[in-house]
Amino acid sequence: MISIDRDDPSRADVHQLLSEHLADMFATSPAESVHALDHSALSAPSITFWTAREHGDLLGCGALKLLDSGAGPPRHGEIKSMRTTARARGRGVATLMLGHILDHARARSLDRAYLETGTEDYFAPARRLYARHGFTECPPFADYTLDSNSVFMELRL
Repeated sequence: MISIDRDDPSRADVHQLLSEHLADMFATSPAESVHALDHSALSAPSITFWTAREHGDLLGCGALKLLDSGAGPPRHGEIKSMRTTARARGRGVATLMLGHILDHARARSLDRAYLETGTEDYFAPARRLYARHGFTECPPFADYTLDSNSVFMELRL
């Protein structure tokens, strides 16, 4: 049985998965278009970080970053660091993680969930996953700017 729980991004197996994620991002996108966060950035107070595990074995991770809305509580969140281990791909781990993150966003009464992903073929499975769950393309959000290597997506919660 796969369980999804809050976790520490600096935990050894998670740190390794995040390092692989960053290496892949820099291998597939120009450096100025890489927006993935490392384990220390994922420890920020505005970010909730989860891992998916089965019998203790790491299968994947994901995070929700609250976006500053100025006055009042945050109304928007950004999905960050969605990653599945190579051996867990094709098992529905990303779908489970995405559902968990969106449930958490709804429980926090967020109005929208945003994300940024790449335009390269490498990111096509991610774009399909998000589209299947109702995400649509949108203009850049938060501190992002137009970038031919980025696709911005949103979901009204």
